[in-house]
Parts: sequence; structure tokens; C-alpha cells
Amino acid sequence: MTTQFNSRPDLRRSDAGVVKASTWDVGTPERQRLTVEAVREAWGSRDWPHPGLLSYSVYTGEDGRTLLHYSQWSGEQAYQDFFREGRDERNAAVDAAVPGIERLGLHTYELYRSTPPDPGDGREPGCVVIVGVEFAGPDPARQRDWVDTVFEALGTEPMPAPGGISGHFHVSTDGTRVLNYAEWESARAHRDALSAPGDGVGSRTPQWERAQSYPGVTGGGVHRYTPALSLGAGG
Repeated sequence: MTTQFNSRPDLRRSDAGVVKASTWDVGTPERQRLTVEAVREAWGSRDWPHPGLLSYSVYTGEDGRTLLHYSQWSGEQAYQDFFREGRDERNAAVDAAVPGIERLGLHTYELYRSTPPDPGDGREPGCVVIVGVEFAGPDPARQRDWVDTVFEALGTEPMPAPGGISGHFHVSTDGTRVLNYAEWESARAHRDALSAPGDGVGSRTPQWERAQSYPGVTGGGVHRYTPALSLGAGG
């Protein structure tokens, strides 16, 4: 199979068993650009490494130093096969082009719930907002209950932010964290939503208060990224 360049991944594809998300710290905006080009070359010059890898996407952080990596897999075994047989060759090529990359960890998720774009909404996301939530110890039921609480708040939101396109809530397989991959029209649209009345994106409602004060949440963060590269298997 060849490597194909896509505009964006299909976040809701039914054959994705697990998602891998990681962050690289490359230091500067120039090194962000060079690393994206090195990834493009390392992957585009080789055949697609495994049929179980469904998509691989890279995003540049608004902080000017980080890259988000998001990949969809048919299952954990497909990733382990790639880890043994194809990852090191590609990473070595990237490291040769941009030495000194700091890889900050890899987490495994399953997609739990999504708010898809409205029918006929043809907007391409100019910004991907990653909202991470960490919990005190593993508890899969708590992960899902927190997401359900957020969905209740979203469903009763009196003034939805106009720049939001979609949201995709992932739960980690170790039971300790949630990742929301949210597509926005632009970074400015997200900043405007944060500056509106309320605590974050969302009005001051009892439903949002329950989500924001949910017991057992120990940390997390919000980071904005720009889509840079999305790859998939070609014919």
C-alpha cells in the first residue's frame, strides 16, 4: 500500500479500535515546520507500514514548540506490530533531519462519544483544541460518567459557541484520563468562546457547574493546535 495525503482524519470511523496520542517538544516554530516536513518525507517516501494503521495526523502547537500526533488503529496488536517493525526507521529519519526532539509520552484511547458537525456544515477546521482531563486513579465508569455529564451540559447550553464544529471524547484504556479532540473554525473563535461569560466554553448553568466541579478530577489542560499533516493508506 502507498501512503496517501489527506485533508483530515475521519474521527468517527467505525473500524478504529484504539487511538494513540502523543506530544513532541521541538523547541521553536522553525523546528516545528522542519519536523513536519521531516515527517512528511519519512512517511511519504515509504509504503504505508501496516493495514491496521488507519490514519496518522500531525498538528502544530500554538505555543510554537510542540507537535501533537494522533493516530487511529484497528486495535492494539496492529500498533504493537508497527512498534516492532516500522516505527524506529521513520523516527530515525525524522531525528536525523531535526536532532534533539523530546518525546513527551504516548497515551492510548478509545473513542466514546462525539458531537458531529451539523448536516451540511462544510467548514474545514482551522484549529483543533485538545482538552485533557486527568482523574485520581483508574475508573472507567467515572471517565464515561464525566463525559456524559459534559454531554448533558452541551445539550442544555443556551448559547452554543458559533465557532465550534465538532467534539470527539476519548477515554484512555488505563481508566485515568479523557481527551476531547474538538474541531473549531479558528483559534480566534475558540478564544472568543473562552472570553464569553461563564467558566471556560459554556454558560453558567447547573449542568456546566456539575461538569466543572466533578469529583475525582485532578488535572488537565487546554491546548490549541493547527492541522499540519494527515496521512492514510492509498491503493
